[in-house]
Amino acid sequence: MSHTIFCKKYQQELEALILPPFPGKKGQEILNSVSKQAWQEWMKYQTMLINEKHLNMMSPESRAFLSAEMDKFFANADDLEPVAGYTPPENVKDQ
Repeated sequence: MSHTIFCKKYQQELEALILPPFPGKKGQEILNSVSKQAWQEWMKYQTMLINEKHLNMMSPESRAFLSAEMDKFFANADDLEPVAGYTPPENVKDQ
């Protein structure tokens, strides 16, 4: 049986990540408050941001931008950076 946590993005008990995605305090915070599902969705969204915005991950500015967007993503903020052609899952309508 998998371990669950209360996911701050979905506000419900969901399957937890197995390991922290980052070292240190930030990684532990994500491990304790972000579900596996939310993390996988963030990884897809992050990839789109990197590609669409042509971010250089060696740049401290790009890493800071992604970190801020990640915090907004998990907090369900309304001011996420738009990505061309992306519709958040909660806004997808049945076809």
